[in-house]
Amino acid sequence: MTTTLLQPGQIEAAAGSIPELRLPPADLFLMCARRLEQLAEGHAMGDYLRFAAQLARAQQERLDAAPAGELPAAERLAQCFEYLMPPLAPAGLPRPAGWRDTARHLAKSVQPFLAAAGQAALQPVLEGTDAWLDEQATRLLDIDTQHLNAAVTPVIGAALQVHWTHLARQLDPAQVARPEHPNLCPVCGSHPVSSVVRIGGAENGLRYLHCTLCNSEWHVVRAKCSNCDNTRDIGYYHLEGGNRVVEAESCPECQTYLKVVHQEKDPQADPVADDLASLTLDLLMDEADYARSGINWYLVQGHP
Repeated sequence: MTTTLLQPGQIEAAAGSIPELRLPPADLFLMCARRLEQLAEGHAMGDYLRFAAQLARAQQERLDAAPAGELPAAERLAQCFEYLMPPLAPAGLPRPAGWRDTARHLAKSVQPFLAAAGQAALQPVLEGTDAWLDEQATRLLDIDTQHLNAAVTPVIGAALQVHWTHLARQLDPAQVARPEHPNLCPVCGSHPVSSVVRIGGAENGLRYLHCTLCNSEWHVVRAKCSNCDNTRDIGYYHLEGGNRVVEAESCPECQTYLKVVHQEKDPQADPVADDLASLTLDLLMDEADYARSGINWYLVQGHP
C-alpha cells in the first residue's frame, strides 16, 4: 500500500475551493467595538479597551457615511493585477482628501470619554495643520515609529483605516492578484495585524491574515510562518491558564511571531480586538527575543 503525505496547503486545497481573499464586511468596525467592550470587562487594560471600542464605533459611523475616496481607473487595476501589485498601495494612490476631516471627527467623538489628560493628548489632531496630519500619516504608513506622536497615532490610524476600508469594499476579489509577497496584504500592501482561523462555510478552519490598513484578509496555510514561509519547527505560545483563543505563532528562522486568533474556541473572537487585549503575550514574546511581524494601530509604541 502506498501512503501519500500531504504538505501544508495541500490539506486545505483537498477540501475544495479556498476563498483566497475576504474583503471587509460593512459592519467590520461595529463587530470590533462589540468585542472590545466584551473583553474590557474585568480586564487590566479595561479602560483602554473601552477607549478603543469608542474609537471603533466612531469609525463605523464614518464608514457608514461613505467617506471620500475613489478606486484607481480600470486600466490601473488591470495593470496591478498583471504585475501582482496591490491596487490600493498608499505609495501609488493619492491620499483621500477627506481623511483629515475624518481624523478630526474621530478625535471629537472619543474625547468626551477620556480623562482630562487624554482629551489634551488628542488636541493636536484638532488643532494641527493639514501638513502636520499628513506628516503623521506618512510616518505611520512607513512604520516610522521613532518619530510618531504615540498619543494621536490610534486616531490617525483609525482615520486612514476608514478610508482604505471604504475603498477595499468597492473592489471585486477577482480584481486582486495573489501577492508576490504573501506576508503583505494583496489589496494595499500593508502588514497584517494578526491572523485569524475562521469558522463557518467554505472558510471553516482556514487561516487568514488580517490587514492593519484596509481590513482585508488573505489566506495563508496554517503551520507555516506568515513572514518568511518557513514550515520547520514552528512554535506556539499562549498565556498560562488562558483559554488559548489567542496564540503567538513563532518562527526560529526569521525570529518573528504573529498572533493567531481562533474563532473555533470563541466565535466572537476578532483579529484586531483580541490582538489588542492580549498585550501581555506580546511582552512575553519580546522577552523571548521574538520580534512582532504585525502591527496594531490601536496601540503603537512611539515617542510622545
